[in-house]
Amino acid sequence: MTTQAPGAPPPADKHLLPSLTDPAEHATYIRARHPGADLARSPGVILLYQSSLAEHAARRSGTRPLERWVSAALHRTAEGVVLCSGFGRGAPAAGLIVEQLISLGARAVITIGTAATLTETLHPGDLMICQDALRGEGLSHHYLPPGRYASPDPDLTDRLEAGAATLGAAACRVRAWTTDALYRESATEVQQYSAEGVVAADMEAAGVFAVARYRQVPAAAAFAVADSLVKRLPRGDGARTKHGLEILLAAAVRALSCRRE
Repeated sequence: MTTQAPGAPPPADKHLLPSLTDPAEHATYIRARHPGADLARSPGVILLYQSSLAEHAARRSGTRPLERWVSAALHRTAEGVVLCSGFGRGAPAAGLIVEQLISLGARAVITIGTAATLTETLHPGDLMICQDALRGEGLSHHYLPPGRYASPDPDLTDRLEAGAATLGAAACRVRAWTTDALYRESATEVQQYSAEGVVAADMEAAGVFAVARYRQVPAAAAFAVADSLVKRLPRGDGARTKHGLEILLAAAVRALSCRRE
């Protein structure tokens, strides 16, 4: 293995190197205080980023809070699906939470959030199912071999799209660009990635896919368009975007519930 200069990207074989830390340590710590901390009986977990969506989710009939088993708020729905919110945004925050959830037995993960569009054909509130994500963040490079894209689980992605269709919602499959640097997105990148077929920009998908793939747990992602990187306008609290997120949440619950059947 070649040595790396300070500040350089991780070595190409980083995904093969043994880790000094283990998320099982978190599970052991939590279960010593909460013996019932077990997610294995749930069909899966949904990650939520917008506080308004988390509040809407907590009000769903039959949903009840769980104890703080991870560094986030947890709720269990009437269908047995676990909702996870309040842990921040970006791939590093999502990746840490996914590790903790999997260590407690999580069997599948769906991430639901907003995204900016890189095309004029999509508008606020439009729904997107992620087919793959450009690895513009740093987290995935610690989990996967060198590569340009991270991919979700095909079956779970199909179920997520089917769940939206069952609700009468049209959701298009898209290639996303996951970036850590929300305020450093450039026109040059938008033009380059658009030429590769990228139509959305988010902050978590590639990282979630990478952690889940490394831990051999299926993952999928969906977005509601919130703003645009093509026709740049100040972002507002759009009712269509909020409604779109609520539809995606319902679709994700359906997708995970079907895995139990």
